Parts: sequence; structure tokens; C-alpha cells
Amino acid sequence: MLTRLEVSGFKNLVDFATDFGPYTCIAGPNGVGKSNIFDAIQFLSLLTECTINQAALRVRNAGEDTGDIADLFFNRDVSPQRKLTFGAEMIVDQHVSDDFGREAKASSSFLRYDVEFRYEAPSPSSGHFGGLVLESEWLRPITSGNASQHMRFPHSKSQFRDSAVYNNRHSRSGFISTTGADDSGPTAIVVHQDGGSHGRGGPAPAAGATRTIIGTENSAATPTILAARREMQNWRILALEPAAMRRPDRYTQAPGIGADGSHIPATLLHQETILPNADVYSVVASRLAQLVPVRSLSLSRDDVRQLLSLQLEEESGLHVRASSISDGTLRFLALVVLAEVANSTGLYCMEEPENGIHPEKLSVMYKLLKDIASDPWYPVAPDNPLRQIIVATHSPFFVQLQDKKDLVIARQQVLTSENGDVNHTLRCSPCRDTWRCYDSRRDYVDPTSLLTYLLPPEEAQIALPSSFWETL
Repeated sequence: MLTRLEVSGFKNLVDFATDFGPYTCIAGPNGVGKSNIFDAIQFLSLLTECTINQAALRVRNAGEDTGDIADLFFNRDVSPQRKLTFGAEMIVDQHVSDDFGREAKASSSFLRYDVEFRYEAPSPSSGHFGGLVLESEWLRPITSGNASQHMRFPHSKSQFRDSAVYNNRHSRSGFISTTGADDSGPTAIVVHQDGGSHGRGGPAPAAGATRTIIGTENSAATPTILAARREMQNWRILALEPAAMRRPDRYTQAPGIGADGSHIPATLLHQETILPNADVYSVVASRLAQLVPVRSLSLSRDDVRQLLSLQLEEESGLHVRASSISDGTLRFLALVVLAEVANSTGLYCMEEPENGIHPEKLSVMYKLLKDIASDPWYPVAPDNPLRQIIVATHSPFFVQLQDKKDLVIARQQVLTSENGDVNHTLRCSPCRDTWRCYDSRRDYVDPTSLLTYLLPPEEAQIALPSSFWETL
């Protein structure tokens, strides 16, 4: 669970910081930069799987053939003075296993990860291709005593926090540290084992690193670093694609809803296998019936081609295959299945969840998203996993459904440089008198600032007459 994100120098995120709870709704106009928050989260997640430059080029799925690292920098300034800095505070699963199945327990479950990069221009003479260079990397514990100052969203200490936050780390070195960052010598990254000693190989020069430590450590010998890596690997950008959701799955497909919404059949079959006493299909169909008139949900099996496909039975008795299900219904169905997956953890970012949903049914979508996220008033458990939802919207109807404590408003802020250039940066402002209002330096949103989401649009041609309101 990502509880705080700090970014500077990345796109229009300059000295940007915001706190997250289990569920957060970011509202703002088109083009303000809401997607850049998701891009920053995606970049950190990609660092766990890719080289530094591959991660930079894959942000927003640009691809290595079309991406440009300069696009990541604020105002495309790639001078040596410009750097990309990221800070993330997260709650991780205490119990992890490496790729060989060896299990271990992290020394701390509440962590802060900091990483910084600079741009280095290509140098054909030296054979250097240029790109991002690792400047520093840190992974440090947030102690149980300090947890309340970092986990600010409303929650139960005895139930949620005490079950999620664990710390058995007493060394000040943390788990990853950087030496020479104060210009006292060559910068090197040091891996510390959970007992506090240096990891294998000792300090490694940062300048020659093609990957971060988070992207390379995959050993039960460093379980806390591995736990941070596993958490960041589970930060996903949901871009639900109807074509992907309509495709059947092979019998051999591993379960798990893809970022594009694929593999609903395989995931349902897996849930049926591990929960034989629960009627998974009835539970999913019942939730889906809140959106559309559905009687039942089932899987159609093709033993010849070994394919699984979805099938709905409508209230009329008509059987409908996945190829004929509407886009909005499929998007909702994928989220329903995600909500029902046992012990599924991770962060899910989603833009415009209102797409394809009739305004009359938006409350159903809102309740579903809230149910996917962890309940901070109950212990973390298989039926209440560490699961988080961050959505971005510009829909006035969806904004009106939000609890103001979950809502932040994305706004542009004018930034004037020393030479007079004017640029716009992103700020996220919470609603006044909510839990994010602990910093007196931040701007807060009053109800009057939300009038755009509460009033009819300009030049509206259809509106209820004033006499209607007088009869209520």
C-alpha cells in the first residue's frame, strides 16, 4: 500500500507530494496532469522489472522505439542540473518468497524508498549511450513509534495498523543506503542485510548501475528489500480493454486479472477451485446484477480447443457470450472479479472509472471500488488484504459521490523561472478539515472551489424547471 508519494522534476510534478489512503479519488480538468501521478507510480513499478532506461521509455507504454527520455523531465530540460527524485512510503507484506519459492519474513513492513536520477548526454567517443544515471537509492524503515505520523488516513490502530505495521529493525543504516552522496567521494550503493551488515559484494558504484537495487535483489537473504520489490511490482495501472476481456482463456492460463482486464475466466475457475464451498459465480452475478439485469454467470468450456469463455444469462433467459457483452458491463465485471479474488494485494490506478456507466448506476461503481480497497477499521487478513485503489476523474457526477476525506483536487500552479519563463506544475489539494490538512503550507479546497462539479455545465439546454424544486 502506497501511503505517500513525493516527486520532483518528473513531467509537471515539481516538489509534488500527496498522501494516499486505501481509496483516493483525484479530480481535475483535462490536461492538468492527473495522469502524470500514475506515470510516476508506473515508473517506480517498472524499475523492479526493467533497466533504468527501459523503465523510462516504457512509461505510459511509449515503447523503446517511440519513447524519449527527455519527455520525463519537467519542461524537457535535460541539463546536468536537472534531476528526477522520487520518494515513496509504503506498507508491505511481511511474508515474502523469492523466485525459487524460498520464504522469508521482512524485518520491517512500513518502509520509505527514495531514489534519484540525473540525465547524462550520449558520448559516442566513450561508447556511452546516455540516458538516466542512478544518483542515490535508499530504503529505510518507518518504526512503529513513528507510524502514526506517516499513516495519517483514518484507521483503527488496534485493528488495522497493529496488524499491518511490524518493525524489528534497529540499525540506522536501513536496508539500502548511498555513500558519497554528499560529494565526499564516488557515489556507491550499499545493500545491508536484515541483520544490519553489508550485503554480498559490498558497495557498488552508482554511476555504472543499469538497474536499481530494488530491481535486482531477489533473494530471501534480503527479505525486506524483496518485500519492497514485491509491493512495487503490484502497483498496476488498470486500462480495461473490452477486446482483452472478451478473449477466452486457455485451460493452462494462470489466474489473475490483467491490467487490461484479461483472464476473467481463468481467475473465476481458480476461485472455484480454491473456494469449493463458496458459490463464486453466484456472488459475482449478484454484484453484476446491480448494474445490468443478469440472472447468472457461468463458464463455457471447449474441451477440443481447451478454451474457457464467459457466458451470462439475462433475466429474460437469453444466454449472452462475452463477445456480445457491452464494454461498460465488461469493465464492471472485471472489477467485480478483482474484488472477489481471495487474498489479492496491490495498488490499482484507474482513470475515468465512470466510462461506460450510466449516471444512475455510478453509485454502484463507487461502492464497488470502495469494496476493492482495504477496510482500515479491520485487521489485515485474507478477507481484508492490503489492497488500494486510486482513481482519476473529471466527472461531476462521480465527484459528488465521494466522501470528502477521500477526495483531492488536481490544479495547475504557475511557476515562473529566474529567466521569466512561465510553466505550470501540478498540485493536489485536499478538502478543508480532512485528514490531509496537517501541513499548513498546503492549499486546501473549500466547497466553493467545487462549484464546477456541482453546477450544471455552461450552455446547458436541458434542465429541471425551478417549479420542480418548489414541489419537493
